[in-house]
Amino acid sequence: MRDYELVALVNPEVDQEGLAKVIDRISQCISSKGGVVRNVDRWGRRKLAYPIKKFMEADYVLTRFELPPNVVKELQKEIAMAGEILRYLVVKVEERDGRTKQSNTSG
Repeated sequence: MRDYELVALVNPEVDQEGLAKVIDRISQCISSKGGVVRNVDRWGRRKLAYPIKKFMEADYVLTRFELPPNVVKELQKEIAMAGEILRYLVVKVEERDGRTKQSNTSG
């Protein structure tokens, strides 16, 4: 299992209850694939640098988790199909010489 981080930009029209459901769905998806969610951090609503699907704001959610590397593509497909998620990025986190190194595995 490897460590990953997922940053998801959620549609600002989704209310707080809907946002909690989106986060739960992502966590359940990770767990169903044999992964372990370590931490979920809501960054809140932030202004976007440019419009994404005609929205200028989005709710940011950071999820840290462990997952077998062979199922990351499946996770990305499921996240991409979620209509509430405007954009996402999955990053593999590697420990190297006591420092954290990140590499992209976005979709």
